[in-house]
Amino acid sequence: MRMINLIREFEMQKMKESETIKDYSDRLLAIANKVRLLGTNFDDSRIVQKILVTVPDKFEVTISSLENTKDVSKISLAELLNVLQAQEQRKMIQEEGTIEGAFLVKTKNYGGEKYMKHNNIEETYPPCPHCKKTNHPQRRCWWRPDVKCRKCGQIGHMEKICKSQEEGKIAAVQNQEEELF
Repeated sequence: MRMINLIREFEMQKMKESETIKDYSDRLLAIANKVRLLGTNFDDSRIVQKILVTVPDKFEVTISSLENTKDVSKISLAELLNVLQAQEQRKMIQEEGTIEGAFLVKTKNYGGEKYMKHNNIEETYPPCPHCKKTNHPQRRCWWRPDVKCRKCGQIGHMEKICKSQEEGKIAAVQNQEEELF
């Protein structure tokens, strides 16, 4: 009776979405080992088939690849677990990179908002509505419509990018050249 209950328990097992391959396989192996202790032959191929049928859809591509490249009836339990755990680890690494980008720390700087990536020196800001760049806060934009240039007195740019400043330098160089000749 105990053996029948263990086999029924084995057949009812399914892998949960949040569960790892190792945890699921350990659970199946624990039941299989209890059945073996009671004197019944319980092959690893039965565990392999159970895993192939009951894992979540996120492993579908890996299982299809295995079916296309190998004879699934001859694949060992260790080989199957290695392949599935490798895929699981790759997905975890990819998700870690995505999560790190999602954790942004917000701080105040120059009266505007500044965003810093978690554990990173790079600073990015929300896109500036005036120039669409992300390397400065909105209130520091050189192209703000309300900013007044200190060099030429015109509105709409700062002295750092003032074209009249360049024109003034060119005119000064031309004046110097004329004086020499």
